[in-house]
This record gives sequence, structure tokens and C-alpha cells, in this order.
Amino acid sequence: MSQLTIALTKGRILKETLPLFAAAGIEPLEDIFKSRKLTFETSSPDIRFLILRGTDVPTYVEFGAADVGVSGKDMLLEHGSSAFYEPLNLNISRCRLMTAGIVGQPLPAGRLKVATKYVNLAKRYYAQKGRQVDVIKLYGAMELAPMMDLADEIVDIVDTGNTLRANGLEARDEIAKISSRLIVNKASMKMKHQQIEALIDTMGAVVEENAAAV
Repeated sequence: MSQLTIALTKGRILKETLPLFAAAGIEPLEDIFKSRKLTFETSSPDIRFLILRGTDVPTYVEFGAADVGVSGKDMLLEHGSSAFYEPLNLNISRCRLMTAGIVGQPLPAGRLKVATKYVNLAKRYYAQKGRQVDVIKLYGAMELAPMMDLADEIVDIVDTGNTLRANGLEARDEIAKISSRLIVNKASMKMKHQQIEALIDTMGAVVEENAAAV
């Protein structure tokens, strides 16, 4: 049986993903959080994990460097998801992708300045709203941009909203509900169909059990 390579997203998503795989009988043979390695063999001899930045998981899956990946829906929307299959919503790391700005401050009538790491997504969203925008790409500390007059609005992930409030901002429009998804390379789905279908079925059952337990 050929080996399946599964790309996992670092950080919060990884912490919520590993228990799902463990419930499916797939566990890394080493402690991922204590190692500097990026590839890990698992308790299932035909499966290995890659540990990547969230922005890189869709690329690895699209080009076949990984057969399967776990990625936030925000990254899939930004990347464009026609390049791979998205068979399963894992229902973890749930949050919302939203616009936000300074509390009580109306948007200017003309062209908007928008700060975000989701450049493609923001352009599509504001185009649908009929607004002309200059999108400023930032990688972090998004909340500073309106306060420092770098941007009129930001587009970012909102979980509790506490960080926005602490920086004098308010959440405005919801662009999308976000959770983590299982994605599959199109060629791998053909070449390793049986293995991947078995994985999807097993993970789907775990997700259903989790939902029933809540």
C-alpha cells in the first residue's frame, strides 16, 4: 500500500486536529510540539504527517506534494479551492471572517483603504459590494491599521472579538463562517482512491461522534 502524506496546519488548528486523527487511530510516533521536525511517521505505517504554515497547506495539496491536507476555510477561500477536493468539514477552529473598523466611525464615501492578509478574498468581497478599494497586505497586528490611519477597515478572523474591542475596533460585516476542512489532491483521489475514501469515512465518523457529544 502506498503512503499517504497529510499536510497539517501549525498552531491552534493542529492542536484541535491531532485529537481527531487520534480518535481515527492515527497518531504521530513523536511529540510534534516538542520536535523541530516537519515530517512525522504515524501509528499507521501508510500515513505520515507534514507540519506546515496555514498559507502553504493548500499549495502542497494542489501540487501533489501532499495527498491530503487540513486547512482553515479562510485559507481555501484566499487560495481558490477549485484546485482540490474539499470532502469534509472537520468542524474545528470555528470563527468568522469579518470586516472591522474604529467604533462608531463611518466609512468614507470614496475609495477605501483595507488592510488584510486575505488580499484576494478582500478584493472579491468589496467588488461584490460595489466598493473600490486599495488593499494593503499585512501579516499581523491588523488591529493597529485603522488606529494608525493606515486603513479605513480591516478584513480578519474574529473569534471572541476581545482583541478588536481592546484596540477600539468593532466587528462589522460577516464575510464567511470559518472552520477547518479536509482537502484532497485531485490526482491522489484517483491514484489512491481506496485509501483516501477510507480516511474520509473514518474522519467523518469521528466528526459526527464529536458533534453528537456536544
